[in-house]
Amino acid sequence: MSHDTRKALPGSGTTPAGRTSRPGSQIMLAVVLIGELMAVLDASVVDTALPTIQADTGASAAGLQWTHAAYALALGIGLITGGRLGDLYGRKRTFLLGTGAFTGASLLCTLAVGPATLIAARAVQGAGAAVMIPQVLATLHVTFSDSDSSGDSDNDRHSGSGSDRSKAFGLYGTVLSIGSAAGPLLGGVLTQADLFGLGWRSIFLINVPLGIATVLLGQRYMTESRDTRAPRLDPLGMVLSALGLLLIAYPLSAGGARHWPWWTFTAMAAGVAVLVGLVVQQRTKSRKGGYPLMELSLFSGRPFSGGLAAQLVFGLLSGLFFMCWTLFMQQGLGMSPSRAAVGFLLLTLAEITGAWLAMAAVARHQRRAPQAGALLAASALASFHLLATTYGTGLSMTTMALPVLALGLGLGMIGAPLTDLTIGRVDVAHAGSASGLFNTATHLGIALGVVLTGVVFFAHDQSATARGGEVVDAFTATLPYVIGGLLIAWALMFFLPRATSHRTLRL
Repeated sequence: MSHDTRKALPGSGTTPAGRTSRPGSQIMLAVVLIGELMAVLDASVVDTALPTIQADTGASAAGLQWTHAAYALALGIGLITGGRLGDLYGRKRTFLLGTGAFTGASLLCTLAVGPATLIAARAVQGAGAAVMIPQVLATLHVTFSDSDSSGDSDNDRHSGSGSDRSKAFGLYGTVLSIGSAAGPLLGGVLTQADLFGLGWRSIFLINVPLGIATVLLGQRYMTESRDTRAPRLDPLGMVLSALGLLLIAYPLSAGGARHWPWWTFTAMAAGVAVLVGLVVQQRTKSRKGGYPLMELSLFSGRPFSGGLAAQLVFGLLSGLFFMCWTLFMQQGLGMSPSRAAVGFLLLTLAEITGAWLAMAAVARHQRRAPQAGALLAASALASFHLLATTYGTGLSMTTMALPVLALGLGLGMIGAPLTDLTIGRVDVAHAGSASGLFNTATHLGIALGVVLTGVVFFAHDQSATARGGEVVDAFTATLPYVIGGLLIAWALMFFLPRATSHRTLRL
């Protein structure tokens, strides 16, 4: 449907996704969620392949961290800008361009000849995902939002029910949750299978046919939406956000291996100062009637601010735990990639179960659903810590199965409802900015979690080639940080909507 045949939503400045048949809308939903799944998988697919990548390329401990973190950091930095691009140029068009760039960069990862080229390709891949991902949540929000929350009495969107919106956001949260756990499972299976002699390279090559199919189906079934107020980009805000995050992230990654020289603390302090400057610049630009990188009015809502903070912590814990866990299983317990993938399979199945349980419960119990998940996950990790300290390198998959299942169940109960409770009631006029901020919290948290392994994991395990008890000790020393983070996320969820009737929660 062309842009001039669509009607703007009254009072929002946003053009809707347009009328679409129900089968077409279901295909559209599948297409954007596949795009999201590819991006989330690639944030964690390298986890179980890291030891193999290290052996094949000779990467150092910092190189292993940045193979993971380069993707997540480029993604986290670019997501807010990606959301603005969708608002300005159209979410369908921007989604397809981002998916194409992500697919091409995946091929470059397959062809990488060493750590430096792989890290560079991963950064390009993350930048492509940063353009693609915000369009997913923004498209779902514009398509499935309640009609009465936007003033769209004609119900132009092909679904106006809160039930459909909750289901769409629930599926989004489910994909987000299981993608981070299924990535290491897929990485372990493909690395061990050594398809066509490609080894770890096949974990990136699989994106190529999926990416091409996503672009072709998206071109056919996605409908366009954009913000007719045509917000402009904020180049200074983009530069300040990228610079501030890099000045903090790089010293955290490299400082431990270099015994924390003075420049690491100076760089981190400078990064904090730059981010403070970013906030000042954004407020100034907003007061002058400009278009800042971040829609600051979104933070006036307690559910959005609290949910965003909880999602940031949740992403950080995911990045920290999953990288440490895969090294624990392979280098600490001596498991093969495929054997370690069994642990991720158990976790993934439990996450799916937890996500669907939470989706069924969130309409009635609201914030209590993810809060229960956080407490369950924290308890499971406490049991995991006891088993790891008791059995050491003799810990088996069978012994750890129960806490792994409980952990997956808890994580699934967090991820699925948190999206809906945080962003489901944001005005559609701010769909791009809100989705960019929410995704930034997720993936920036993952990036910071990965680089924090240099502080809490590699501080005990100084070498990426260490084996046995050293790795087990490093892993057990990491778990209290993850447990503490889950409790912080639980506390932040008190800002989310409480268990009252659904109708009274609409903004």
